Amino acid sequence: MALPNSGGGYQLGDGNVNEPIISDQGDITSGLTSAVTLTAAQIATGIISTTPGSALNYTLPTCALMDALFTNAKPNSSFDFSVINLSSANIGSLATATGWTLVGTMGVAVSSSSLFRARKTGDAAWTLYRIG
Repeated sequence: MALPNSGGGYQLGDGNVNEPIISDQGDITSGLTSAVTLTAAQIATGIISTTPGSALNYTLPTCALMDALFTNAKPNSSFDFSVINLSSANIGSLATATGWTLVGTMGVAVSSSSLFRARKTGDAAWTLYRIG
């Protein structure tokens, strides 16, 4: 399948519907080997690659920090991000911080990945869903 070579990218209802949707993907968050508190900017990269040296937690940033980065987010705004666990022996888990509600299992099994959706529910309040 050829990538689109003209126009402004994917257009709903216009153009070749067989072309892939292309989006911007900056550098990912990688190299996490020990328990850390993630930053909102790290989550915003969309991909977090980890290699936990033991079973450990990656703590989410506070929801106030999420609001500070995502200044235009309104209640029910959401985005998805993935966590990739490159370890063949240790589970890495996302852990809560002030303002978060967690829905589903937050552990990412060895040699696997998980998809999460962060949804703003109010001022300094977000819900994190495991969706895959």
